[in-house]
Amino acid sequence: MSGQGWSAARIADQLLRAESTVTAQASILAEWDGLDLETAYEAQDIALRIRVARGETITGVKLGVTSKAKQQQVGVDSPSTAWLTDAMILPIGEPVPLGRMIHTRAEPEIAFVMGRRLEGPGVSAATALAAVDHVVGAIELIDSRYSGYKFSMMDAVADNNSSGLYVTGPIAVRPESLDLGLEACLLEVDGEVVDSATGAAVHGHPAEALAFAANTLAERGLAIEPGWVVLTGGMTDAVPVRPGVGIAAHFTSLGTVTVTGVE
Repeated sequence: MSGQGWSAARIADQLLRAESTVTAQASILAEWDGLDLETAYEAQDIALRIRVARGETITGVKLGVTSKAKQQQVGVDSPSTAWLTDAMILPIGEPVPLGRMIHTRAEPEIAFVMGRRLEGPGVSAATALAAVDHVVGAIELIDSRYSGYKFSMMDAVADNNSSGLYVTGPIAVRPESLDLGLEACLLEVDGEVVDSATGAAVHGHPAEALAFAANTLAERGLAIEPGWVVLTGGMTDAVPVRPGVGIAAHFTSLGTVTVTGVE
């Protein structure tokens, strides 16, 4: 498959266009076998610069593929990072605008709100946790730009880890007050519990995921800034979001976060 005409800039432009027009496309790797992780992250960063130039503000970082099961599914042995902006925030109580998204799915997450700057390399889980101001429960609403949710790890990274929207819960807890590895979550769809997990499903421990994010960003000369939100990755499998269907994530100590889809 020829690389003629392909570049990180073209990939960023193509995926942003797919997002804005709510149009799914084929996997980039299926069309260009030259797509590697370095190019994918370059495309991701170019897309972020375009978002900022059009008025969006960076609000944090999100991790993807943090569970061993998901890593095995896509054939990798480590997570990936991506960006959050204020355009991705869904206020508590507002319905999920499904018409703005291609094929929305929801997954419960443990989220950190940073108290101070966290910069790698060499960040440990303990160092990472010490930089956190508080912890909240969250639901991330992911939305791949690829047809049928079929993509490679490189495709996903270029697509900002299937970013869509995210909502954080109202209960904020200091990290030292929690056993994050044992913090449990029940995922409920229309009143029925469909899945459950603990924080240990997230890269072994959410703080390990946070440390990974800081160290990975450091390879590109970047850091996690104070006030940013870090979504540490899906605790369970993601579930489809449909009109009128309520989804709730019930956490042991972080309360309940709910979303409902609307056309």
